Amino acid sequence: MDRIEVPGGTVWFKRVGGGPGLPLVVVHGGPGLPHYYLSSLQRLADEREVIFWDQLGCGNSDRPSDTNLWTMERSVAEMAAVIQALGLNAFHLFGNSWGAMLAQQFVLDVPSGAVTFTISNSAASIPLFAQNVIRLKAELDPATQDAIDRHEAAGTTNSPEYQAAITTWNETYLCRSLPWPRDLYEAFQNMGTEIFETMFGPSDFHIVGTIRDWDVVDRLDEITLPTLLLAGRFDECSPEHMRDMHERIAGSRFEFFENSAHLPFIEEPDRFDAVMRDFLRQHDL
Repeated sequence: MDRIEVPGGTVWFKRVGGGPGLPLVVVHGGPGLPHYYLSSLQRLADEREVIFWDQLGCGNSDRPSDTNLWTMERSVAEMAAVIQALGLNAFHLFGNSWGAMLAQQFVLDVPSGAVTFTISNSAASIPLFAQNVIRLKAELDPATQDAIDRHEAAGTTNSPEYQAAITTWNETYLCRSLPWPRDLYEAFQNMGTEIFETMFGPSDFHIVGTIRDWDVVDRLDEITLPTLLLAGRFDECSPEHMRDMHERIAGSRFEFFENSAHLPFIEEPDRFDAVMRDFLRQHDL
């Protein structure tokens, strides 16, 4: 049975590979962007089991219509239920983007068997993330900026002009490897847009949802797990902010990807794999 009961419904999971190393639990971003875009982490499954799950409301999991479910608190409870149901006593934890925000809250609030924590291309504060997105938008060409602002103000975000502007944004600050791999397209096709709109808002440029005030910067010093932070030069999640996170997490390791935006496992796969394998092997019990 590849389903787990969580608050609000059931979620789908997949266990891949195996080996002598401790399992790696992978937490996807979005909110609502299912696990497909992280499929390249299966490359690590020759040394250890790699475990994926689609968070409630997206991908292969249940898609309940109750928007009251889309909060950080319920997401943490979901993650706790998944870890418990998988029977994991000792495991490595990897989160990308929103997934690493959720995983930060989980590590801070829920005792578990996590042995290490990898924060990939993320933030510890939605207000700081929002400021950075506005700064990056101002660096786009004026026509692209204008198309984003005009169509978001008018509510015409389905227009080809707006979609073209968002494609420019995504190919600049999300994934610079072109053409995008099929896994990344599939994730967007199976996205839980209702979750994103409820938790974040209509777009990254208007974060007005349930997690708009989320901020754990002042709690980062409570993270005592061996922690690896991955940052990309062109990332919509500010590498400067990630360096500050690194400085607040005692003993953490910081790896900077010169040619990546938000997805170094796709954009710089060889270096990503080498860094991950080295870090995980160091901490296998």
